[in-house]
Amino acid sequence: QVQLVESGGGLVEAGGSLRLSCPASGSIFSINVMGWYRQAPGKQRDLVASISSGGSTNYADSVKGRFTISRDNAKNTVYLQMNSLKLEDTAVYYCYANIKGLPGILWGQGTQVTVSS
Repeated sequence: QVQLVESGGGLVEAGGSLRLSCPASGSIFSINVMGWYRQAPGKQRDLVASISSGGSTNYADSVKGRFTISRDNAKNTVYLQMNSLKLEDTAVYYCYANIKGLPGILWGQGTQVTVSS
């Protein structure tokens, strides 16, 4: 069974940094796109960043210049380095992956990021 498990969330002061990790485990041939969404209380789940198997990246305007997405294809892992965190970055962060041979999108269980003043 293939699964994604996020880690690295927590409580941080505004202006601080966190690094999220999300390894994919199980029988995996290869992974197409990987990325991160986030969902704040009472709001919809929004794309934060994505990265293709070749390394092409895409970011939400709200995080450009502050967040960096990367991946290690040998480890089937996607990362999200979050710097200069703001109160509005508080949310549950979900990683996702489009895995070859599996239908649809695979989601992680989410990790809470809370930014305090």
